[in-house]
This record gives sequence, C-alpha cells and structure tokens, in this order.
Amino acid sequence: MLELSNVSVSYGKNLCVRKVSHRFANGRFTALVGPNGCGKSTLLRALMGLLPMQQGEARLDDQPVHAMGRRSLARRVAYLPQDNHCPDYITLGELIELSAFSRSRLMRGPSASDQALFRDALQTVGLLDMAHRPLNTLSGGQRQRAWIAMVLAQDADLILMDEPVNHLDVAYQYSVLNLVARLTRQRGKTVICVLHDLNLTASFADEVVLMRDGRIEAAGPVRETVTADNVTRTFGMEAEIFDRNGRLVCLPHATEFSA
Repeated sequence: MLELSNVSVSYGKNLCVRKVSHRFANGRFTALVGPNGCGKSTLLRALMGLLPMQQGEARLDDQPVHAMGRRSLARRVAYLPQDNHCPDYITLGELIELSAFSRSRLMRGPSASDQALFRDALQTVGLLDMAHRPLNTLSGGQRQRAWIAMVLAQDADLILMDEPVNHLDVAYQYSVLNLVARLTRQRGKTVICVLHDLNLTASFADEVVLMRDGRIEAAGPVRETVTADNVTRTFGMEAEIFDRNGRLVCLPHATEFSA
C-alpha cells in the first residue's frame, strides 16, 4: 500500500506539488490525469527519491520511502520515466538484464530465476524472438514495449509509469495500455500511471486522480470521478460525459483560447 501524507515538492522556488495526501488502491491501475504542469510527473519523481519533498512523506506498507536504500526500493517499486535513453549498441536482451540490478550480487551473472523472468517479460510484450536485436533497430512501439518488459522483469509489486504511451500512434497506445491493465488484473500488480487522455483513462484505468495546480481536485473509481463537473474544475473546459456500449466517453466542447 502506497500512501502520501501532506506531500509538497518544489523545482527551485516553484512549488509544483502542494500538500497532496492520497492512499493508492492496492492491485489497481490508477491514472494520474491533469493539465500540463499540474505536478503529475513531479509527484512520481519525488516518490522515487529523484526530487526532494519539502514537506510530508510517502509510505510504502507503512515504511517511509525516503528511508529505503536504492536496491531495497528497486525490489519494491519499478519506475518507467517519460524519456528513456540507452547506448545505441545495446541489445533488447541486454536491456532486460538490467532489471536484475536489485537482485544481483557483485561479479555474478543473472540467476536461473532471473533468466526465467527475462523470458516471461519478453513473451508478455510479444518480443521474445527479438532479444538479439539492438534497440535502435526496433520500431517506436517495439521500443516502448521493450522498456515495459524491463519493468516487468524487475518483478516489483508497485509500478510507476510516466506517460508510457507518449509519442505512440493510437493502435500502440491501446496495445500498451491494454498490457498495463492486464498487469493488475492477471498479476495483481499496483500501477500508477501518468496519462493525459481522459478517454484512454476511462478505457483502461480502475481509479483516477485528477490534479490541477499541484493539488488533487478529485480521486476515486473512474466512473464515479470522471464527471462533467470534475473535468471542468480540472481542465477549465466543459465536456459531455456519457456511456457508449459500456465504455465511458469524454467529449470536450470546442474551446477558443485567446492569444
């Protein structure tokens, strides 16, 4: 269980996250949604210790996250940042092996159980037959699935993902998020994922946290939380919310922005 208590985070003098408190549902896919610059990515980075918290704390199973060592944290939490980089020459198989960092001992290669995790992760994302290929020879969608495979092979119970479908076309967006949703429903993982699109959120997430100006505007199960009033308060625009063949749909009203 991940719980935030009165968390505030700054970039320099800019307060980006303001006294956020929330308990994330275990074994559920929670989407963090809100306008650009509302603090979604900042909050994830602070959870991973990549940014200091000015106030409050995050606790994982009642243990302060800031008190965990890097290896201990990596055994519990897998993090997929918004932008990923690696040397051009690295192969897909070598990338996946990096996931065993938290379990590896000095001067020892991956164990048999690690190798099984690697194969299972690649099989899950449909890339098992490409392990020998350099990452720079894969398509954009394949590379994104490769990073997700590395997160899977880390075998953490809590997965944080920052815009995993950014820059992907519609088909790959649905494919990747369908895979992420299966992690919770079939493997019991807890996923916290930054998204921008409310329709993708409604299609795949179980829970949603709507953020604006560093604060939580509304949070809870998707169908109870993605309402016309909450969308207006969060994004400053009117939208129609309706059910279409069992799926919640958000239809924003056309809005003109002044220069």
